[in-house]
Amino acid sequence: MHALSRLSPEIRQYLLVTGNYWAFTLTDGALRMLVVLHFHGLGYSPLSIAALFLFYEIFGVVTNLVGGWLGARLGLNRTMNIGLGLQVAALLMLTVPAALLTVPWVMAAQALSGIAKDLNKMSAKSSIKLLVADGQQGTLYRWVALLTGSKNALKGVGFFLGGALLTTLGFAGAVLAMAGVLAVVWLASVCLLKQDLGKAKSKPKFRDLLSKSRAINLLSAARLFLFGARDVWFVVALPVYLSASFGWDFWQVGGFLAAWVIGYGIVQSLAPYLTGKRRGQVPDGRAAFVWATLLAGLPAAIALGLGSELPAQTVLIGGLLLFGALFAINSSLHSYLIVSYAKEDGVSLDVGFYYMSNALGRLLGTLLSGWVFQVWGLEACLWVSSLFVLLAALISIGLPRHAS
Repeated sequence: MHALSRLSPEIRQYLLVTGNYWAFTLTDGALRMLVVLHFHGLGYSPLSIAALFLFYEIFGVVTNLVGGWLGARLGLNRTMNIGLGLQVAALLMLTVPAALLTVPWVMAAQALSGIAKDLNKMSAKSSIKLLVADGQQGTLYRWVALLTGSKNALKGVGFFLGGALLTTLGFAGAVLAMAGVLAVVWLASVCLLKQDLGKAKSKPKFRDLLSKSRAINLLSAARLFLFGARDVWFVVALPVYLSASFGWDFWQVGGFLAAWVIGYGIVQSLAPYLTGKRRGQVPDGRAAFVWATLLAGLPAAIALGLGSELPAQTVLIGGLLLFGALFAINSSLHSYLIVSYAKEDGVSLDVGFYYMSNALGRLLGTLLSGWVFQVWGLEACLWVSSLFVLLAALISIGLPRHAS
């Protein structure tokens, strides 16, 4: 506590935002795994499971766009607290008796959770811009990478937590326990977060929602296809495939995906050191193109391996590990570039617009993950993934580059 008191008020506030974000991330990852595994166990088809997340992703698109505007007008403390409160409500909705857990009801709960998640993400990512001077781009890159990587590592822990809670407490008990813990975090946040964190000096108008920056528009389009490429096989197809084809139980599926996401988060945190920071360089549009190009052929290679006589588990697990490492670097590069491109005053407007595209990519990937997997299988999902990464790479060609 003494060390914390020596920090500047701004950094203390940022640490509170980050702590809230981490707590939320644990419940978000656990809830995702709970829903997928529980409803797969009830006999829902992959497409039906994907439909459960439809409103989660749709409302994420809207929330990022409007949430950035709200954050600039009202302050990031309010958007953060609203998000935490909505997640508690979403969890409580899922504690009803099993007979009432209909598809529309679960979709409505997921809609609240999607709004909550993106309000939290936008608030946390926007805060970083306020703490780092414009000339300290290396520091900015490192801080963004640490926040993004730690968040995803905790999301991986959440995946494991979801599988473990489902096995030990059952579905209703698991979501009730998470709602109780997050409610305590929400109450602390309401009391401790500063009122004007991230509030713009001039009140942005609603027409300012859409970005006027060519760089941000291009980066947002690349982000859409990058995250669509991940979720087209990761959200529904992969957990169901691991359970149905390899005979893995809830613990094994949740544990493996947790380990994958934790490793993914660690690589994200190390991305500045893997992409040139040790040589005094920070990434630009060329780096985004190069790293996306390196990733583009990998899902197709995994698909070819699954169609060959090679052991399917070896191909899939090995491919997943390599995909996770390369995808983590791509994601970390994008996360740095958006914070770097964003205007300092009303930063949440630009960040919100960018993460709207991120949510749109997740929505597209989630829907395709259920539909393509159900009709054509995991290999087809992987081919779509390669196509999406290739599109992200081609769009990145137009991003700004450092002067030679």
